[in-house]
Amino acid sequence: MIFVSKLALIHDWLNQMGGAEDVLETLVGMFPAAPIYTSIYAPRLMPPAYQQWPIRVSFMNRLPGIHRHHQPYLPLYPLAFERFDFTSYDVLLSNKSGFCHGVRPPAGATHICYCLTPTRYVWNFEDYAGREGLGRAARLALRPLLVWLRQWDKAAAGRVHHFIAISSAVQKRIRQFYNRESVIIYPPVNIDRFTPRAEVGDYFLSLGRLIPYKRVDLAVRACTELNLPLWVAGAGRDRERLERLAGPTVKFLGRAPDEDVPQLMARARGFIFPGLEDFGIAPVQALAAGRPVIAFAGGGALDTVQDGVNGVLFHEQSVEALKAALTRFAEIKFDPASIRASAERFAARHFTEQLSSFIGSLGH
Repeated sequence: MIFVSKLALIHDWLNQMGGAEDVLETLVGMFPAAPIYTSIYAPRLMPPAYQQWPIRVSFMNRLPGIHRHHQPYLPLYPLAFERFDFTSYDVLLSNKSGFCHGVRPPAGATHICYCLTPTRYVWNFEDYAGREGLGRAARLALRPLLVWLRQWDKAAAGRVHHFIAISSAVQKRIRQFYNRESVIIYPPVNIDRFTPRAEVGDYFLSLGRLIPYKRVDLAVRACTELNLPLWVAGAGRDRERLERLAGPTVKFLGRAPDEDVPQLMARARGFIFPGLEDFGIAPVQALAAGRPVIAFAGGGALDTVQDGVNGVLFHEQSVEALKAALTRFAEIKFDPASIRASAERFAARHFTEQLSSFIGSLGH
């Protein structure tokens, strides 16, 4: 916990759990008296502890059906965040992947944006549309809106005084899309839940939501063709397709309870991470459990996985590239203690120390 006079936290929306909410929980722990400004808040869809927080919502919270289906209201988010009044605050700290960086700081206040990514559906629309399964009609309807949203998004970025990026990949995107420089502070990872174990099982592990952009299909097909044991933990709309691709060495576990994840990680031969993520919490958890990671060489994995040291990188999202990486993986002797040590720099305490230091350096 640190003290900053008159600080407000700003978050895109509170109707679903994900990596952004993990960051927000750490920020609330650091600034427990700070109010949280957000577009919408659905108490029944969020952890009960959130009901104790001083949450302030926009006019959008009253719109019909928005708690379950917030995407159709896309054009209203810029207006919602611009209309908040922050005249009594010295520091605004936004936790952004969408539009919350678009707040208007009052004269004399400092706006710090912890940027999870420049707004994906604005700058990488085709990738986002594919990830979310948007049909052709929806894509065509949204194209005129994208022109305006890009103009607004870049103008909003111009009102931010300081950007903090979660990874090298996001830092490059901030420079590319916003023409702004940033510092990197990695997201907080609770590595203390994970410890190496002496006995390792005979399986590779994939863990996460089963949706197409995660590219779990690469792991399923590669392990099937190499006759390697793969355990797939997670649920999602892609499961049926993945089961059709899988051979007898692939086992689907369903959604893994949180309490089971540390043991699943620690006993795996290796953790397979074939998707492209802005950072990627799961690979760091695997490293904290002393297990090497086989990852696609892109996004946050470039910051967390060192080829030949704590894992193996492959440079093309293809079955053949992953098969080659798994073959090379078998030839390397990894040291669990060294792997665990490589996860230490992503511990949650470093996030709080670095963010506290950054804010303190601004004189508030």
